[in-house]
Amino acid sequence: MTDLTRHTPFLDKFAVSTSAFCAIHCLFLPVILSVFPALGTTIFGQESFHMLLLILVIPLSLVALVIGCRQHKSRLVAAAGFIGLSILIFTAAYGHDLLGHDGERIATLVGVSAIAVGHLLNYKLCRRMRCEHSD
Repeated sequence: MTDLTRHTPFLDKFAVSTSAFCAIHCLFLPVILSVFPALGTTIFGQESFHMLLLILVIPLSLVALVIGCRQHKSRLVAAAGFIGLSILIFTAAYGHDLLGHDGERIATLVGVSAIAVGHLLNYKLCRRMRCEHSD
């Protein structure tokens, strides 16, 4: 068992946490900025923060989901992860121009939700099947 394979449950949990943080940031940043406008000058208020989250989510999700799917071969996990990642990448590249601000926010929430579902299913399947990396 490789070192990376042994850490897949942690990767799934971390990916779900990152997706949840992304959703919280997307939903509550406008409210927080109205109360604390100076926060807009920090990294949390910048567009580059979205790219940083995307740079974390994509490889993390790919590694965890691929390793899990190789063990339990769930097409549902693969589909949820692929759909979620595709939505996030599309939204990051074209969302604001094609969907507008609210559409971009909704698409991001749908994408991170799909990724989170994929990781939660991946984690549960690995625990149920006692995959070699699920301990």
